[in-house]
Amino acid sequence: MSYRSVFKPGLFDGQTVIVTGGGSGIGRCTAHEIAALGAHVAIAGRKPEKLATVKAEIEAAGGSCEIHAFDIREEAQVKEAIATIVARNGRIHGLFNNAGGQFPAPAAAMSAKGFDVVVRNNLTGGFIVSREVYTQSMQHHGGSIVNMTADYRNGFPNMVHTGAARAGMANLTMTLAYEWAVSGVRVNSVAPGWIASSGMDTYTGEFKDNIPKLKNHCPLGRLGTESEVSAAVVFLLSDASAYITGTEIRIDGGVPLANRSVDLPGTDRSKAFNGFHLAVTPKVLGG
Repeated sequence: MSYRSVFKPGLFDGQTVIVTGGGSGIGRCTAHEIAALGAHVAIAGRKPEKLATVKAEIEAAGGSCEIHAFDIREEAQVKEAIATIVARNGRIHGLFNNAGGQFPAPAAAMSAKGFDVVVRNNLTGGFIVSREVYTQSMQHHGGSIVNMTADYRNGFPNMVHTGAARAGMANLTMTLAYEWAVSGVRVNSVAPGWIASSGMDTYTGEFKDNIPKLKNHCPLGRLGTESEVSAAVVFLLSDASAYITGTEIRIDGGVPLANRSVDLPGTDRSKAFNGFHLAVTPKVLGG
């Protein structure tokens, strides 16, 4: 069994696409879909054992994949890895800047070090990878970059570091889209809201306890799936979005539209799309 994509088979035939944070969650799912559509996928992350597992999954489904273990926050490591990918494959057609991470904490209790670590992980690292992919390949051949942001529009209580970083990534996306258009490079972003992904199982305490209740605050009455994020990424990487650059696609079930003066009626009419054959419900949601 392989990925059940809504996109046409062979969409990315002959292309090389990098997915950072490809060892789990949304990155893993997207790497599977891109590979199922014909691309040679280069997945990156800090833990080689997780990357090796995903590589084996993709190859078992008939896809093509290589792995690169490095820290996106370290310039020298990024430069070397991108150089290796270019030398091996000739050029890079697409990049999904997905890697990142954060931890819940109130702003008043957060150290400067904790803030800096997350900003470097969710913003600076994405810039470094984008710059190297551009200067080492896309500057000469064109391409498409998709950045990961988040639902930060009404602030990000208890996640001040990642809220600031994701908003910064949205602005970075617009700037790079303008500066790099001359080279035939498009830069866009996706902004997931509450997605039922493995990352949910990393949280503890009150934050974890609130996760099953999140759907009650979503107009569509449910959480999103990894596949619903992946589909947006695939569209932005594809030629179908050839006149789209510097923009952001929200995948959030309408949560930012909430108005506290109006009661949110419950609904079960929104049916999730899930094309990922290896998707697993997070434990916190009863998986």
